[in-house]
Amino acid sequence: MIKQAVILDAGRGTKLWPFAQLRSKGMIPVGNQPVLRHQVDALRDAGVKKIIIVSVATHAGLVRNHFRNDVEVEVINDCLSQGSAFSLHLADFDIDDHFVALHGDTLISPADIAALVNSPALPAVLVSPIGEKRRKQDFISCSVGDGKVHACWGHPRSRGEHFAAGFAFAQEHMNLLANNSGIFTSVEVGAMPAQEGYIEMSLNDYIRDGGTVAAIEAKEPVVDIDKPWHILEANNVHKNRLMTQLTENRLAEGASIHPTAYVDGAVVLGEGSSIGRNVTVEGKLIVGKNTRIDNGAILRGDNIIGDNCTVRDGCLIESSTIGHKCYVGHGAEMDGVLFNGVYLFHYMEISGVVGENVDIGAATVCGTLRFDDGQTRHRIKGRLEGEHSGCDGSFIGDYCRTGVNAILMPGVKMGVYSICGAGVMLQEDLPDNTLVYAEQTLHKKPWGPEKYGW
Repeated sequence: MIKQAVILDAGRGTKLWPFAQLRSKGMIPVGNQPVLRHQVDALRDAGVKKIIIVSVATHAGLVRNHFRNDVEVEVINDCLSQGSAFSLHLADFDIDDHFVALHGDTLISPADIAALVNSPALPAVLVSPIGEKRRKQDFISCSVGDGKVHACWGHPRSRGEHFAAGFAFAQEHMNLLANNSGIFTSVEVGAMPAQEGYIEMSLNDYIRDGGTVAAIEAKEPVVDIDKPWHILEANNVHKNRLMTQLTENRLAEGASIHPTAYVDGAVVLGEGSSIGRNVTVEGKLIVGKNTRIDNGAILRGDNIIGDNCTVRDGCLIESSTIGHKCYVGHGAEMDGVLFNGVYLFHYMEISGVVGENVDIGAATVCGTLRFDDGQTRHRIKGRLEGEHSGCDGSFIGDYCRTGVNAILMPGVKMGVYSICGAGVMLQEDLPDNTLVYAEQTLHKKPWGPEKYGW
């Protein structure tokens, strides 16, 4: 069994804008916990005793703060972010035995992480199917057969059916990473690789030199959180995993369900939480500590709600993950993911992902249905993206605000520290640190009883 692990969290996350501006990709919340926390807990449960997180230097403080009480976790800075191979090699001086390496922005089931930790062959790669709904050009793919990885391809048009979700190495394999070429040369003709050092390219070198790389197929879905809508996908995968295990009500000390509440599904309530008067729950529900759901709130589908939240007054939450310290009230409607500290109030409607400490103004509306019934296309680093569930939602960065009656058109994104003013119809992405507002032209003329014949 492997006892050491390195988690790579040094990517700049530019394709995830606006959600990686103030945090590393590994600190994106899934089920109200950072992806890194899910990985650390799974590694610990699998018997790993030492965990090193290589973090992008600009956000390493946030990672270090989160794991300040985890004595087995060490955080080191990557000041250059030149690719996964070089980030992994930074941990060379701290590794003295076999080790596992994971990408910090990848949601992997605990069972699949345990399978990688217990790999009998080294090196080994945990591989997950790309699937028919995703493009191979979005991945570094792996050609897999007979329990082995035969080759890795850089964002190919057609080659490889899997992508690498994690790795297991012996300490001597660190030399492979040190000698990485710094550019992915295994590409199809006409492709243009970026100058980055990828672990998969080092594996190609190992295979060409006669080595064998074992392939371990993931048994459960793996989500690489690379673009904003992947946050929705990861939260849904995690939520489905939890809800499958939920078959009966579990109420912690001080939790309660009011007699007038209608509950059609299993419910978990943390300490001090309550489902109050005339609440409707249609589906499964997991609630944290000291959260109050009251006064006619409606919850449909499977939902997760964090600690110290207030959900009340005829609001509607559908198939969502709600962060800690959120307020959803007075006719508000939500479908998607809220980070911590979000305030939704007074007949507003949001579908998508809302960053931390966002204040959504009264009657703000997120449009999700296009008149042509098409799907919204996003431009990410100059490339058109889309064709994915959730692309028509809104993506609102941290510490944003909207004014009364703001309208966010399908797929629009708001950067961090930005404001969409009252009455604005936002039809294109709003950059970071930007206020947009509408000006009226007012016309005045005489009016009175004489206009009615007096």
